[in-house]
Amino acid sequence: MKTSLSWLRDYVELPVSLTAAELDETLTNLGMEVESVVDQASTVQGGLVVGRVLEIEELTGFKKPIRFCKVDVGNPDPQEIVCGAHNFAVGDLVVVILPGGELPGGFKVGARKTYGRNSNGMICSVRELGIGDDHAGILVLPPDAARPGVDARPVIGLDDVLVEVEITPDRGYEMSMRGMARELSYAYDSAYTDPAALDAPGASPEPPYPVRVEDTVGCDRFAARVVRGIDPGAASPAWMQKRLTAAGIRCISLPVDITNYLMVELGQPMHVFDLNRLRGGLLVRRATPGEKLTTLDGVARVLDAEDMVICDDSGPISLAAVMGGETSDWQPDTADVLLEAAHWDPVMVGRTARRHKLFSEAAKRWERGVDPQLPLVALRRAVELLVEHAGGEADERVLDIDHVVPPAPIVLDPSLPAARIGLAYTPDEVAAHLSRVGCTVSATWEVTPPSWRPDLIDPADLVEEVARLGGYNDIPSVLPPAPGGGGLTAVQKRRRSVGRALAENGYVEVLSFPFVAPSVHDAFGLAADDERRSAVRVTNPLSEEEPQLRTSLLPPLLGQLRRNLGRGMRDLALYELGEVVLPRAADTAPPVLGVDRRPDDDEWAAANAIVPAQPWHVATVLTGDFDPAGWWGPGRAATWADAVESARIVLSAAGIPASRVSVRAAERAPWHPGRCAAVRVDDVVIGYAGELHPGVLSTLELPRRVSAMELDLDAVPPMPVVEATGLSTYPPALIDVALVVPSEVPAAEVEAALVSGAGLLLEAVRLFDVYSSAQLGEGKRSLAYKLTFRAPDRTLTVEDAVAARDAAVAAATSRTGAVLRGA
Repeated sequence: MKTSLSWLRDYVELPVSLTAAELDETLTNLGMEVESVVDQASTVQGGLVVGRVLEIEELTGFKKPIRFCKVDVGNPDPQEIVCGAHNFAVGDLVVVILPGGELPGGFKVGARKTYGRNSNGMICSVRELGIGDDHAGILVLPPDAARPGVDARPVIGLDDVLVEVEITPDRGYEMSMRGMARELSYAYDSAYTDPAALDAPGASPEPPYPVRVEDTVGCDRFAARVVRGIDPGAASPAWMQKRLTAAGIRCISLPVDITNYLMVELGQPMHVFDLNRLRGGLLVRRATPGEKLTTLDGVARVLDAEDMVICDDSGPISLAAVMGGETSDWQPDTADVLLEAAHWDPVMVGRTARRHKLFSEAAKRWERGVDPQLPLVALRRAVELLVEHAGGEADERVLDIDHVVPPAPIVLDPSLPAARIGLAYTPDEVAAHLSRVGCTVSATWEVTPPSWRPDLIDPADLVEEVARLGGYNDIPSVLPPAPGGGGLTAVQKRRRSVGRALAENGYVEVLSFPFVAPSVHDAFGLAADDERRSAVRVTNPLSEEEPQLRTSLLPPLLGQLRRNLGRGMRDLALYELGEVVLPRAADTAPPVLGVDRRPDDDEWAAANAIVPAQPWHVATVLTGDFDPAGWWGPGRAATWADAVESARIVLSAAGIPASRVSVRAAERAPWHPGRCAAVRVDDVVIGYAGELHPGVLSTLELPRRVSAMELDLDAVPPMPVVEATGLSTYPPALIDVALVVPSEVPAAEVEAALVSGAGLLLEAVRLFDVYSSAQLGEGKRSLAYKLTFRAPDRTLTVEDAVAARDAAVAAATSRTGAVLRGA
């Protein structure tokens, strides 16, 4: 929101000596984020004076026309200046910056010789002075603007202070002169003049133009008036152009400038239709999915069923509250206009603006909330300004379709502000503060917010207003006592251990947005009844292309992989720890939990029964070489086995012994059906790992052989409590065994059998070779394990070790059908 101090002074009495720094501090204390406060007088350094052109000599022989001028700047001798502009004549008043001065942007002006003549200073254009965008010629002042030699700053409006503030989403009323001036009147306890405090004519029995509103939720008020016979060439008055420029709005034409001016002054966006270009009556409705509209920026837009449109008999002519259409907009020859002022649903406008990426000044105000009582006042002001400056005849009839619901009263305990803020606000002070913001306070403490404050819906909102008007600086800065820290929970420790273990094994952590597109489920090849297709949709998403919350970490993680590949990376191993969101089936809405007390156990349970489950998952993706190539030898490409191993790393870091982990072949999208493994803990599936399906990789534009793993970390059993044992100082006995088993028998099952049969002397077991050949027989393979035996109290004899080995082999034979190779 941009404006000027002089404009604000029209509505609020501010101290005459108010400085830019003081204004900055005041706005900040009122809760506005001040972007800048600029004293325009300081933007031009040095001498800036009014000059009268005395002589003009046209210089020839150059590539472009050049003028050598003599200008009276109040000195005995005229100032000699070389200028390339041609829009001025002898006797005109111009703005001259003298040698040694500096224009906005750091452009320094001096005395120099150019085009064979001495040039002492410069005649300035509007853009060079920083007060507009016009650079077609220099700024010519009215004949009686001032005498030569006087300071030009007050003459051209460079004696003002420009203000730019960022308005929070809940205070849309501050995006207007009316709202900002009202806020400043609180700070300075000064008189305030409401520009909307006007008597405006209400709806007439017969409207000036036929209009029907089909959806009164998206548009609960629609008002319009007609003016005929205006002068199409009438220019906006200089004062209006100056104020619009200060507000950062480009001047276009008188009708459009008037609507923009009133949008800044009152906070009511409006639209101008060319009455003669309309075809039949107007209809305000929701758009039909796939319907098209070409907006004023020349873009043909495909509309969504949630968008609101204004239509005539030809179809949509305006994207309501966001941008008008090409077919009905004001034209240079427009003489008859229809002025529209409505009230639109803020949520609808916000979604439409984001969907179409049209963040217009009107849309910014609508999504923050606009006073629904402004349309008739804005129309009266617009008609008066248009007739005053462009002539024409105003139709006395007024259209006003009003379905606005009045603000609901809020029951407030007058002691609540003191209890929440910690200052002794009396009931009279509370009532006075709330009355100043426009609330009506009854004897029973029913507080009715004003129409321009849709953000006041709860007692806590009223408490905030009391604290704000009472003064934030008066609230003591007292920190509550900090309880002693309990350290990390077991769950937090586990997550950190998992992340640390993956990082130590070469994986790089990424953090992705949790939003996905609905099309990702098809890209992953999920079945129609796959539970991962059931996703929570965000009501107001950051992007309409990704409105759902992820049910798996892989879609955004693979997006990160693709982004890094696109930036030249080839060997990647990424991981992410985060929540997924799994909706629950619920027939009822969640209970409304207030902020005045802690919910009881039943309320808390009812709310959590509907809140989606949000378990923590861990996922990895790999592509390229896992072991890099170098002078030490060739690299090793990442395979599905590395994805499986990453699952083992996670479970090991989570404290799950390898004996409780098994890996079995499985089929699950988006993995390759022949290269997918189900990861189990105590025979319960907690995730999957393997190589992704080639079709999925092709759809996602990823290279072949990408592998991935995803585990439900919350499904992993708690870390068992292990009793520490002393380390044996006796030497180990190492024995290798090779067992021939059917190919479908998992190696983990064979290992578990060996562990169960070996007894307490077995310290470790490790698979170090997998071998298959025709000699072993079809459908068989050899698994070679290294067994480590050690006793805590003695050196093992050969007989001890062999007996333990034989017991381990016997258990494997009994449970898996294994045969000792070579036996």
